[in-house]
Amino acid sequence: MSDKLRWPTFWALVGFFLLILCLFLVPAFRERLSGSLLFLVPLAVFFLLGTALLVFTLRGRVSGGLRQSLLLTGAASAGFFLFVLLHNAFYALAELSADIAVLSAVLDFLHAAFFFMAVPVSPLAFLVGVVVAIVIGARTRKAH
Repeated sequence: MSDKLRWPTFWALVGFFLLILCLFLVPAFRERLSGSLLFLVPLAVFFLLGTALLVFTLRGRVSGGLRQSLLLTGAASAGFFLFVLLHNAFYALAELSADIAVLSAVLDFLHAAFFFMAVPVSPLAFLVGVVVAIVIGARTRKAH
């Protein structure tokens, strides 16, 4: 069952990635959902699809570079949402503990580190995983 759902989940992830890009980069999309909890729905679905891809890949019969690229794709998409949440949580804690110098500095470092993981690292890892999975998947199809 997981083998049949792996590629549809993969392509749904790609679609939601494009939707999230539109939410962040296209003002018309961003303005429609700003200040609304609906803004989080695509991110939550992206997280759930990434988690599902991880499970399907780990349980399925896939090996080699395709397995690694699908795991990278799933982990990057699931990680993005977690890193965004952790960044915001540590930012809020840093603001609350601004009077305690050492704690505030540690929390500032953590929120910056999770921001770095969420913004450039996760999307780049996702894109690398997607491109490699598509290339390997296309080669595998040609061979059959």
